[in-house]
Amino acid sequence: MTAPATSGSASVHPHVRILEVVYADLLRLADFADPDIVLHPANRGTDEGRVLRGKDAVLAHERDLVRATDDTLVMDTERIVANDYFGAVLGTLRASRPRTVAMPFCGLWRFADGLIIEHWENAHAPHALQQLLAPPRPADFHG
Repeated sequence: MTAPATSGSASVHPHVRILEVVYADLLRLADFADPDIVLHPANRGTDEGRVLRGKDAVLAHERDLVRATDDTLVMDTERIVANDYFGAVLGTLRASRPRTVAMPFCGLWRFADGLIIEHWENAHAPHALQQLLAPPRPADFHG
């Protein structure tokens, strides 16, 4: 079977472009999010995991993630696919602070009218990621 002919480069879906921008700078998510966006954080299976609703809550979550890594967070994408309704991103989350981490992730996205309406963060080891990024706890004071 012969592969179909293509001219130059295949057309890239606009949602792929949106996800490229978001993974290059997580704080740009707000530029493409519906006001009522829903986020299912990677730590949703832990005691602290919860669904976040609304652009302000989602942006605060992303800011906290970047801040927790002392601005060393890099979302190293390997593959991005998207259509009119969904997107999927495979890659590795990397940071050098507070400790070095390189953890595989899969981000799933849902779109409507060109905006992101829902996102599922999926880290390979969500409990380990939560512990790694948690603020250090002060040592118990025994007076």
